[in-house]
Amino acid sequence: MKKTKSLYHGHRFPAVVISCAVRWYFRFQLSLRDIEELLFERGVVVSYETVRRWCEKFGAGFARRVKAARRTPGTTWHLDEVFVSLRGEPYLLWRAVDEHGAELDILVQKRRDKAAAERFFRRVLRSCPVPRKIVTDQLRSYPAAKADIPELANVKHVFVKAAARVNNRAENSHQPTRERERRMRGFRAPKRTQAFLSSFGPIRQHFALKRHLLRASLYRKELAERFAAWHRFTELAQNPSPA
Repeated sequence: MKKTKSLYHGHRFPAVVISCAVRWYFRFQLSLRDIEELLFERGVVVSYETVRRWCEKFGAGFARRVKAARRTPGTTWHLDEVFVSLRGEPYLLWRAVDEHGAELDILVQKRRDKAAAERFFRRVLRSCPVPRKIVTDQLRSYPAAKADIPELANVKHVFVKAAARVNNRAENSHQPTRERERRMRGFRAPKRTQAFLSSFGPIRQHFALKRHLLRASLYRKELAERFAAWHRFTELAQNPSPA
């Protein structure tokens, strides 16, 4: 039987170091230099540029495994868009979450028109089943795009006023992105922003439990299960030593 190559083949650092650095970067409000310092404290001498390359290489793959393993998305989509500035130029960050607050998908686009809304709808549909209900603000691009997509044509569409905070599920989901945007002193290029946020959302949410709703013992048990799952996603069990 042919032996498959390790996910970390060709890397001189142990899998546990790479996995830990990637998790820290997408889970916490840490810069690449912060992670370089934390690793140095633990006896690992590595430059922040190497950490950047690890995150770019492994982040998307880890995020896909996290999304594939989580529970089936809810039947209600909450959609919202927010402006982000990329080198001083305005872009729209489109986001969809379900009724549990789980991020379904995000998309960075230049426009806010029907074509942009349709592109986002189709992107979410590629990874999620058809919903029972869609909740959006009163942007007219949403119903216009929805009418042109056969799978969504008969789905119930609820409009809410943004000022009334009725769509809090989607609006609140932007807060971690805003916090990270400030920590990184703004985003740069659209493609890099899309790549970062596509990994940031699933990995952060995998560990961000609703601690205020759980007893301490239950919280620790759930967190331990999340770490065990992360070890499977990152193949740590099969790679305890340097690749």
